Amino acid sequence: MKEVGDHLSEHGFEFLAVNSQLEKDPQFVCLKNKKLHFIVVRGCVYPTNPKLFDQQLMEEVRDHGIKYKATTYFAGVGFANAKDYDLPLTQNDKYAVNFDGLQIMQ
Repeated sequence: MKEVGDHLSEHGFEFLAVNSQLEKDPQFVCLKNKKLHFIVVRGCVYPTNPKLFDQQLMEEVRDHGIKYKATTYFAGVGFANAKDYDLPLTQNDKYAVNFDGLQIMQ
């Protein structure tokens, strides 16, 4: 969430709502240039590709966004052990982040 929130702030998004509860979507509801944006965030651990998403979930959120004239995005964030991607990642490990921006859902 922090990686995506920082990205949104840097790109001029204004936060209207932030939801960090599991299974509550979207995680961010934002305004930019007077337009509404819904952002769904999902994290994964290497070797899972962070750009892969649940198609059915994203269609549901996109359809909900259409009712509010909102643009819907997916933000996949990958995490790995910073010392060696093949090692398990624990809470005490330094980690590497793979976040390549927002994917628009059309």
